[in-house]
Order: sequence, then structure tokens, then C-alpha cells
Amino acid sequence: MEGLDFTIEEATIEEIQQAFAEGRLTARKLVDFYLHQIETLNPVLRGVIEVNPDAQQLADESDREKERSKMGLGELHGIPVLLKDTIGTNDKLNTTAGSYALLGSKVGRDAGVVERLRKAGAIILGKASLSEWYKFRSLSGVPNGWCARAGQGVNSYVPSGTPCGSSSGSAISVAANMVLVALGTETHSSIICPSDHNSVVGLKPTVGLTSRAGVIPMTPRWDTVGPICRTVSDAVYVLDVIAGLDPRDEATSEGAKFIPEGGYKQFLDENGLKGKRLGIVRHPFVEKVLDTAELAAFELHVDTCRKRGAEVVDNLKIDDIEIILEPNHSGEVSIMMAEFKAAINIYLKELVDSPVRSLADIIAFNESNAELTSIEVITLIELMQSPEKLTEYDPHTFIAAEKTDGLGEHEKAILEKLENLSCNGFEKLMKENGLDALMTPGSRACPVFAIGGYPAITVPAGYASDGMPFGICFGGLKGSEPKLIEISYAFEKATNVRRPPPLGGS
Repeated sequence: MEGLDFTIEEATIEEIQQAFAEGRLTARKLVDFYLHQIETLNPVLRGVIEVNPDAQQLADESDREKERSKMGLGELHGIPVLLKDTIGTNDKLNTTAGSYALLGSKVGRDAGVVERLRKAGAIILGKASLSEWYKFRSLSGVPNGWCARAGQGVNSYVPSGTPCGSSSGSAISVAANMVLVALGTETHSSIICPSDHNSVVGLKPTVGLTSRAGVIPMTPRWDTVGPICRTVSDAVYVLDVIAGLDPRDEATSEGAKFIPEGGYKQFLDENGLKGKRLGIVRHPFVEKVLDTAELAAFELHVDTCRKRGAEVVDNLKIDDIEIILEPNHSGEVSIMMAEFKAAINIYLKELVDSPVRSLADIIAFNESNAELTSIEVITLIELMQSPEKLTEYDPHTFIAAEKTDGLGEHEKAILEKLENLSCNGFEKLMKENGLDALMTPGSRACPVFAIGGYPAITVPAGYASDGMPFGICFGGLKGSEPKLIEISYAFEKATNVRRPPPLGGS
């Protein structure tokens, strides 16, 4: 980036801050650029639900702060951020999980991660679309990336392909240069999968490392908030800001213990693969790769890791992996239903104002407002992939969740089973082989990381024969973010695979 060659498209946080410092860019110009991108691209991509009406004013205030300050203001100062529409903001923006049922509801204060972003000088640009209600209202009756308020989110690389979910809008918007960085949430693959499918970096932190206070809950024991960006370094800059103790989320009292002194930026090491032990589980993660281009790329990337000093331990096995990968079989869905009902009822009752106050109210709203809650906009994705799904939502998941009654003996037995699956599966694999990370193609290993609250990061790794992006995912034990950052950053620098999408790229 030199002189007049600087362009905002595909720029990193570091490059943006350098442009700020040299007077070549202001926060206002940056915000205006992204607002124009959203105005131009969002009618097609539907990655953004709504824009913050105060974004330009906040950018002007940021520029004035820069003029007054004689000291550095931090990496995120003046940086626009999109939030998944489940992350609460006490401003003019709605927080609705993509549903009309929560339109007009008022939160009492910003979510914990939003408070941290604002304190760091970030500009809340708006809310990103998602798979409505984390796709939990119907696990099978609606395409990934669809919500009533925004319609069908579109993959900017392959419009006929899935953007995945549930943090689809966050990944779409970052990929298409409608924003620099975004926040997503993950319970079961919701950061890793859309990031993988949209050729961006998604970082799922250890559960408790980032606060979930003020975030619409899914399953609190597994929910986590993390960054979706175009580079590993950008994701780490965001993680450094949003990670930390929050008295409103008791899980952070344990999670905060994992945060290293000096933060995570120190682990951005181009030689980070050297001396690392990476595990490969071919069955079923590699065996299930059907696209020859993706399979060839994975093998090439494994060889690159070796050449960069990593020791690859191949042909490993995770015990009971078939059970772990089937959420209905493992019992994971049963826990989701029981915890969602309890957690969403608490969340709704604590809102300052809301059209609905319970899961039962949401079900009643959906039944009474079919014109607002069914799939109204037929998109290319739906026509090509899911013609049989162009009907009203199948509401069985919400109704089944409403029939639950907390964590009874049945649910407690499932939780014990899931803990044993994690301890005797992934943890055993990691510890017995002295691994620093599990390396897998795509997002297939997400259930492994979900039920144990483990961290993972996906990095762009190539494009399938039809142009669909795919990534390489690195996952580790709780608190292993420093190692995962070293590994993923060095991998990214060694491979440098990402390219801008046909829709929205430079």
C-alpha cells in the first residue's frame, strides 16, 4: 500500500489505520464507502438487515477524536463493525434474530462485546442478517441464510450456492467488502461454516472467552461470540478487544483465565507453524470431501505445513465420531431445545420493551402473522437447491422446545454422555498425541468443537471446481487460541489463497 495505490477494498485494519495516520483516509470516508457498498450490493446479497442511522455522525466524532489525540487510539478506533442481528445495541438499531416477532423490542444496555467495541472506538455500522433464530425455529424447513426481515442471503462467490449459517450475513458482508469486520455467534458451526463458505476468516473462541451478555441466547453452555474478518490479523485485533471478564456473564470468570498477558496480537507469527504438531483425522473429515479440487488443495496445504516446520500426525481416529457428528443421535439437539426455552424466556422478560415475552408468545406471533413469517421471496438459491422448501416454516423445533421442562434426569444423562464423548474423543486424541491443533478441510468438524466448548478458526484455502470457496479449519482444546493464532496466521501467510468475490470485490 503506497501513495495513491491505496484502495479500501480488501484493505486490512493495519492498512486502514496507516491511511488514517497519513491523512489519506478518514473514518467518515470509510463509513461512506461501506454505506455505498451496502446500497449497491445489499439488494442482491442481503447480508445486512439494517444500517445504523447514526453511523456517519459516529464517524465524524471519531475523526474529531483523532485530531485531538496525541497518542495512538488502538487498532479498532474508527473501524466500522457489523453485528449479527442477535447482538444487542442500546441505540436506534433493532435486535431481532432476523424475526419480525422482536421488531421494536428495546434492550436495556449494549451487549458486553458492544460495550468493549465502543470503548475501543469502533463504529457500529449496522446489523447483519442471519439464518432466522439461529435456524432453530426449523432445522430443516428453510434454507441457510434466510430470515424474514432480510430475505435470502446470497453467497457472493457462487450465487446459486449456500452462504451457510447462521452468521451468514456477517460472512457475506465481510467477503463482499460491505464492511471491514463483523461479529458472529456460534453454538454449532455458525461462525466456522459461513466463514468457510464465503472465503473469510472466522474465529470461534473458547466458550466464556467473550461475553454473551445482551446477546439473544441459543444454548448458553455452548454459545460464543467471535470475529469474522478477511484476515487472521484482523480477527485477532477484534478478539483482543472483545475478550475478557464481564460480570453479567459468569462463564467469562473462567474464560478470562485463558487470556494471555499482553493479549493475542503477540502470536501473529509468520513462523508460527514451526514445531507445531497437527493432527489429521481422515475418517470422516477428509474421506467425505467429494470435490477433487478441494481434496487436492487440502493435501497441498498439509504439505505446506510440513515444509513450514509443522509435524503432521496423520491417520488419527476420534472415538465415537459418528455419534458426535449426528446432533440428534448424540443428544445435542435435545439439550439445545431445553436450554433455548429457558434462556430465551429469561432474555425476553428482561427486555425494556418487547412485543413478545416468552417462547410461547413467539410461536403465537408466528401462527398469527403467517404473511410475515413464511418465505416470501423466491431466490435463485431456493429455486436451484431447495424447491421443496418454498413453503411456510416447519415450526416443529420451536414447538418441541416449548414442550420441554428444563434440564431433567433425561437431559442430565445426555450431558454426561456428551462430556464423555468429548473427553474420550477429541480431548483424548489431542492429549495422547501431543497435538497443538486438529486440521480439517471445510467445516465438518464443528460438532466436535461445539459439544466441548472448544475454539476453532477457519482460513480461506481455495475454491472448488464450481468456484465455491472452502477453508481449512484448525481446532484445539479450551484456551488454545494462542497456538491456533500462530498456526492459522503462518498458514495464511504461506498460502495467501483468498481472492475477492465476483460480487463486491475490488
